[in-house]
Amino acid sequence: MNSLLVMAVTFVLYILAYNLYGKKLGSKVFQLATKNITPAEKFNDGVDYVPTNKFILAGHHFTSIAGTGPIVGPVLGVIWGWVPALLWVIFGSIFAGAVHDFGALVLSMRHEGKSIGDITGTVVSPRARTLFFIIIFFCLWIVIAIFALLMVNLFVQYPQCVFPIWFEIPIAMGLSYYLYQRKGNLTIGSIIAIVLMYLSIWIGLYIPVALSREIWLIIIMAYIFIASTLPVQRLLQPRDYINALELLVVMVLLIVGIIVRPMPIVAPAVVQAPAGAPAMMPFLFITIACGAISGFHSLVSSGTSSKQIASEPHSLAVGYGGMLMEGVLATLVIIAVCTGVSPETWQQTYASFASIPTLPTFAEGGARIVAALGIPEALSLNILAVFMVSFASTTIDTATRLQRYVISEFGEDIQVDWMKNKYIAALIAVVSAYLLAFRGSANVIWPLFGATNQLLAGLSLLTITVYLAENKRPTAYNAVPMIFMVIITTWGMVANLFQYISQGNWLLTAIDAIIIVLEIWMIVEAFNVLGKVRRGELTTKAM
Repeated sequence: MNSLLVMAVTFVLYILAYNLYGKKLGSKVFQLATKNITPAEKFNDGVDYVPTNKFILAGHHFTSIAGTGPIVGPVLGVIWGWVPALLWVIFGSIFAGAVHDFGALVLSMRHEGKSIGDITGTVVSPRARTLFFIIIFFCLWIVIAIFALLMVNLFVQYPQCVFPIWFEIPIAMGLSYYLYQRKGNLTIGSIIAIVLMYLSIWIGLYIPVALSREIWLIIIMAYIFIASTLPVQRLLQPRDYINALELLVVMVLLIVGIIVRPMPIVAPAVVQAPAGAPAMMPFLFITIACGAISGFHSLVSSGTSSKQIASEPHSLAVGYGGMLMEGVLATLVIIAVCTGVSPETWQQTYASFASIPTLPTFAEGGARIVAALGIPEALSLNILAVFMVSFASTTIDTATRLQRYVISEFGEDIQVDWMKNKYIAALIAVVSAYLLAFRGSANVIWPLFGATNQLLAGLSLLTITVYLAENKRPTAYNAVPMIFMVIITTWGMVANLFQYISQGNWLLTAIDAIIIVLEIWMIVEAFNVLGKVRRGELTTKAM
């Protein structure tokens, strides 16, 4: 199969999905309207609630949900064959992931920008709210730890990417000052920012920075504490926007490289039982989370993006469109790691599931594609390395801020005032993640992250489904992917539980077991509410 043909067919499907399925959801299910006042307009505080330019917000949202998830997952997932991996990315993102992200964003907008966990208390029950908060805390705890470890590994393996990553901070803060204080032109600011960013990538080749893993982990944790407490438009928003521009450049380079030199896919179409890998069912759908559907996205949609939507119809491009763009990225990742080498080399790389070098595999595969455009190999590799670290940083920045919100909301729920302090909440988020990261490794934590993340997606879809049912809106669009995700993730978490017990990993065993119990309890709560809706015992709530 030719890589150019795969890319072209996939992109056409995404365009059709946005214009047909996405717009239908916006008009028929959620009834988006410009007359509805958004939380950003109603509660504009210049810190968290900030009406934002549609394109800046789309960039912030996309880079926040993407991270390195749509890289790591597909790189691992193709061990079962490129066909099932690609099919799950395409149809998962169209009919599950984008529906989930869009629904969580709209639901939060209709509830004053509150998180999906907080909304669950209103839609389902106060007890379900507490259960969901605990599940979300575990999910974000794992997200922060695992993406910190991924950043550490990339800094150690590619020391030439360190300078541009940290130089992006003053670029982002300068862009924020230019746009918000000086009321500058977005186009001019964007051009200057991206030129400086790529200039720093070239400079980084000549000033590599090497530190130990332990030191990098401490530095990253200190950084995310500061970043999570700053006003969102000061650093998080402009940095994510710059990363979106960076991603656009990388994606254009990859797309043009594939057009200029299309290569055959050397990976096998389907592999039933790859060495060292768990069963394709259910673990393909858990391993490839970001790029198909990811529960973390509901936290971004309802945690930060819903507080920045300036007009309700913008949520279609931000929520549904953002997830399709992540599907595009995951598609390019699959092409990058399945082409450009001999079948023997590919088989050697994928000889065992446990030993797949995930991020380097994509970096080297992407660099081969970019090099077709005449860009020097060293620079091509650094472009891809900086791109990966940048996206990991946006995820960890957003996850820490979201964890701060969750801890503060939980403190309000249980009436503990000191937990509502943003600095204390951020400190709890950072210290707990550091302890988990210090005790584990990315490869060990990833299976639990995947299962927990996908479970969160299923439960978020469950809350959205209950809400739509209460308001007599069509529920099938959300209910079908919800049922699939709950079944798949429960299956995977039970399998993980037995594996952790056999390995004697009691920390992960405890986390896994607690989450399974919380999940079952919350599902029972939700289905009790659905039963009352069917019997007409609940009053319809305004959309």
